[in-house]
Amino acid sequence: MGAEIPGIVKLKCSVKNYDWGKLGKESAVARLYAKNSGEEVDGGEPYAEFWMGTHESGPSYVVAAAEATIGLTVSDVEGKDGGDRKQGDAVSLKDWIERNPSVLGDKVLQKWGPSLPFLFKVLSVEKALSIQAHPDKDLAAILHKEQPGMYKDGNHKPEMALALTEFEALCGFVDLEELKTVVHYVPEITEVVGGSCADQVLNTSEEDGAKKLKEVLQSLFTGLMSASKAVISEKISKLISRLSLKCKVRKLTEKEELVLRLEKQYPGDIGLLAAFMFNYVKLSPGEALYLGANEPHAYIHGECVECMATSDNVVRAGLTPKNRDVQTLCSMLTYKQDFPEILLGVPTNSYTTKYIPPFDEFEVDCYTIPEEASTVVPAVPGPSVFVVVAGEGTMHAAVIAEGDVLFAPANTEISLETISGCVVYRAGVNSRFLEESDTTNQN
Repeated sequence: MGAEIPGIVKLKCSVKNYDWGKLGKESAVARLYAKNSGEEVDGGEPYAEFWMGTHESGPSYVVAAAEATIGLTVSDVEGKDGGDRKQGDAVSLKDWIERNPSVLGDKVLQKWGPSLPFLFKVLSVEKALSIQAHPDKDLAAILHKEQPGMYKDGNHKPEMALALTEFEALCGFVDLEELKTVVHYVPEITEVVGGSCADQVLNTSEEDGAKKLKEVLQSLFTGLMSASKAVISEKISKLISRLSLKCKVRKLTEKEELVLRLEKQYPGDIGLLAAFMFNYVKLSPGEALYLGANEPHAYIHGECVECMATSDNVVRAGLTPKNRDVQTLCSMLTYKQDFPEILLGVPTNSYTTKYIPPFDEFEVDCYTIPEEASTVVPAVPGPSVFVVVAGEGTMHAAVIAEGDVLFAPANTEISLETISGCVVYRAGVNSRFLEESDTTNQN
């Protein structure tokens, strides 16, 4: 690169107050943001997402060199600068990287240019997010060009959610046998789509092949999601009445109980019927779920660390007051019928667990370091973003604590030591990509 690589820097990050977030201090996002920014938490305000990265919808800002500022609030740093250091005057992480592209490392810079390829988040989910999917690169470019107000960028958005607490989600379509059970035992769906469409599902077998299975599932789902509001309202009213009676004579299934919960959040919403068609996933802390392009999902409840390609593209069709794009969603989905893979992470030493999804842009490490212990994060040929979610310790002898977010350039070895015990998450470029790039360059 030629130029000297700048050192580790501390970041001030953005918060999103979407209405599905946990309120006030009940929210891990609120606690992290307050520590990170020095701002007070509003007890009546939902705090949904804490963003760490370069996306324009929620940029991070370089506060100062980490050695001078780790463990300090933004107001502390402002005081040292004579009180006139405002966020409006600070350099965004995006601009800082563009001025210092060597921090990304050669491999990342060649692949993605002078931009961080991943976006790191913490989510605090009190009520369900929308039924949604994220477009692949080709579709994202088209949607961004045609509707830039709704689709904020032209990038795809594969993502991974790593549970901090018990975490619930709907993800992907149920398999054929379960789908037949849904059609049989949820008559309201048949009443919406019609008997002929329902019979197609019941008369289909695995031997009919993947193409036929996709056509049948797509027809069923599209018919359901495209129904009029009047029809949906009537059938959901019938569904809720039926389940309210059923619970007096038998124990409801987990999916039925979930639908009753969702009805309190989004009464009359088509998502209540659609939920029966999706896998209901429950993650324990430390388990992770990853989602590729064009796969339907909805986060239901809990808190997680999330990492994704740098994008904010979401195509929504249910469980939301926001704009919906039913036609695009129904046409873009893969219609795979598989239970999603759950990543347990791979221990790389006594204190470190690594989560590697099948996407080039990112991976996540979790460092759980007990009191007065230490570990070394090896240098990697790509950038890293660290967030401290609990405890306090030191990074290269500078104090770090809950809410601190730090950017480390490529090829930087990191030493972490704890004072009272510490939990730190790191997002970085997928190590498989970096290793494959090494192999390609050697050949």
